[in-house]
Formats: sequence, C-alpha cells, structure tokens
Amino acid sequence: MNPIIQEITAAQVKNDTTPFKVGDGVRVHTKVREGEKERVQVYAGIVIARKGHGIHETFTVRRLSYGEGVERVFPVNSPNIEKIEVERESEAMRARLYYLRRRTGKAAVAIKEKDRAAAIHAEKVASQGKSGAAETSGSEASAAGATAEPANKS
Repeated sequence: MNPIIQEITAAQVKNDTTPFKVGDGVRVHTKVREGEKERVQVYAGIVIARKGHGIHETFTVRRLSYGEGVERVFPVNSPNIEKIEVERESEAMRARLYYLRRRTGKAAVAIKEKDRAAAIHAEKVASQGKSGAAETSGSEASAAGATAEPANKS
C-alpha cells in the first residue's frame, strides 16, 4: 500500500478489535439507525473469509436463516461495528470456507472445533503437580493396600 495513504488512514484503523480468524463462530454487534433512533443489532454466524489489509480489511460472516444461507460482509474498521464476540474457536484448514455454501443443515456449520480438552488437562496436571504431590502418593499407597487385602483373604 502507498505509504502516504497508509499514513492518512492510520488514525481510522481500529487497534482494539477482538482477534478472530476464518472458521470462528462470531457475534457481530452493529449499530443500526432507524430515523432518529439508534440500536444495536447482533449478526451471528461463521467467518468464511477475511480479505484486504489496513483500512480496507473485510470479513464475511455466513449463517443459516430459515434454511437459507445468508452472508454479510463487514469492514473490520467500520465505526458501525460496536464489537465482535468470538463464540467458538475452530481449526480451519483453509483460508476461505466457500465450500460451506454447497452444504445444508448441520453440515453447513460443521467445522473442526479447537480441542480444548488437552489444554484443560494440562492445566489440571500443572495445578495438581504444585499442590497435590504428597496427596497423590498417599492415595496410591492406600489404593495398593486395598487391593492387597482381598488377595490375602482368598
């Protein structure tokens, strides 16, 4: 991009946007003006594409509405976007998920979700390692004693 244009538009580029990527389920809160009144409308769906850079960056959100696929393109730096919430993270294997357009029903929103179980397990093991090292060795000894008693009775 031309450095002069980049310098002029630098003030309009949002720096506090929520990080999201293609494949994530998002809720986009947009400002809607109806006459003199202004309200916030939420558009929830899956991000199927991100294009451009700088002030021109856009993303496309797709959702199913009464069985029909509806897509909407939002500018990332638009002043009409109040906030973007990430509902669920995913592991998309492509940069654009246009193949979802051919799908219907549950298959149209089926994207491999991020496996959170491994991260939760790692956190649990780390917290047990700090506080419960003595407790685990004591419980293992009692478990070993409990299995040894029935063997002696037989």
